[in-house]
Amino acid sequence: MTKEYDLVIVGAGTGGYVAAIRASQLGLSVAVVEKDKLGGTCLHKGCIPSKALLRSAEVFSTAKRSEDFGVKTSEVTLDFIKVQERKQAIIDQLHKGVQHLMKKGKIDVYDGIGRILGPSIFSPTPGTISVEMSNGDENQMLLPKNVLVATGSRPRLLPGIEPDGKQVLTSEEALGLTELPQSIIIVGGGVIGMEWASMLSDFGVNVTVLEYGDRILPTEDKEISRELTRVLKKRGVTIVTSAKVLSETLEKGDDVTIQVEHKGEKKEFSAQALLISVGRVANVEGIGLENTDIEVKNGVIATNEFYQTKESHIYAIGDVIGGMQLAHVASHEGIIAVEHMTGHKPDPLDYMTVSKCVYTHPEVASIGLTEEEAKEKGFAVKTGKFSFKGIGKALVYGESDGFAKFVVNETNDDLLGVHLIGPHVTDMISEAAIAKVLDAANWEVAHTIHPHPTLSEVLGEAALAVDGKAIHS
Repeated sequence: MTKEYDLVIVGAGTGGYVAAIRASQLGLSVAVVEKDKLGGTCLHKGCIPSKALLRSAEVFSTAKRSEDFGVKTSEVTLDFIKVQERKQAIIDQLHKGVQHLMKKGKIDVYDGIGRILGPSIFSPTPGTISVEMSNGDENQMLLPKNVLVATGSRPRLLPGIEPDGKQVLTSEEALGLTELPQSIIIVGGGVIGMEWASMLSDFGVNVTVLEYGDRILPTEDKEISRELTRVLKKRGVTIVTSAKVLSETLEKGDDVTIQVEHKGEKKEFSAQALLISVGRVANVEGIGLENTDIEVKNGVIATNEFYQTKESHIYAIGDVIGGMQLAHVASHEGIIAVEHMTGHKPDPLDYMTVSKCVYTHPEVASIGLTEEEAKEKGFAVKTGKFSFKGIGKALVYGESDGFAKFVVNETNDDLLGVHLIGPHVTDMISEAAIAKVLDAANWEVAHTIHPHPTLSEVLGEAALAVDGKAIHS
């Protein structure tokens, strides 16, 4: 059976299904092919489930110190099965929402594995999509005018440390735990690793983080990394940096044991479980790229600024093209790709205006250049910092660790970067994003009246601090 479409999207994660909706809005006939579930990794194995668990961990941690707020309770206990049930209920609700959006947009959904075919009787150019249906039905042939590849990524593995779903886990297996280990080793101190470290620590798990680099969160500002290290160590998390994991030393018994090289010495660590969190790998295999002229460089699909591949009618977005590998980035890349293929003239995405969020406790959020990056690029830099300890709402909330930091071009006062660590900063970073989009100066943010008492006052104070004018320091 064959069917023609204006656009077929291979992969219905956040980037894929958002692109499908935008294409439908523009009047295109659209199909999406998804081998798992609509919503992809973000909804089912990443963003949403992990944040649901992080929220439960936050509530549990707060409940254990409720007497600090004058609220006396009986012994606080954790029902982890209920935690998992709540997580799944959120996923199911959002999954139904995405299914509704597909029906609303009259977008056809094919459950199966989509592969790009080369030139054939169906089409003189590569692009026909063969769908191996999950239910065992005969393959479907989809004949699109344009193709969008949005196949996402999967956890990167370390040779010699193979996940078994019980003692050795990736983040995807960890999301399905039915009970918590008493202790865990986390290999990797990037975003995902530190979110799990924070979450499991709040759940009462003894956590050790082994990071190859010289600091955790290596893509964030150094001062942010230092502050998160300080806070997590204060909560009992062991963080070992400059640690080269020796995969061949992995031993599994009642506990998992592994050795690292650290400062010229070998050290051994043991725990009930080990979580591998060393980045993600683009899903470029098994989708028919070899039948096209599409280039794969450094493990990701190469595109231009509008996400066209070397095959001009085939586009690619999201984790499969590398870059920032964030759900909101994939969504905007998808919108730009669809608008470009339909003859519109979208502006290329300026990645310096994209906010990054880390849902640790305390949270981390940032946009633009770090202080180190700005100096490396030759900018004359001035900075301003303000601590949440000087913000009344943070004290009321009971979360005063952290600060806001502005990185500013000394020559013209343009914002180069804004970096936050503290309570609810992932909800506050959008103010900085608007400032970046509008090419604002720090003094313009400072002159924006921030209501009192709110956590957002930290932005106004940090903006003032750039010029030594902070009021409450």
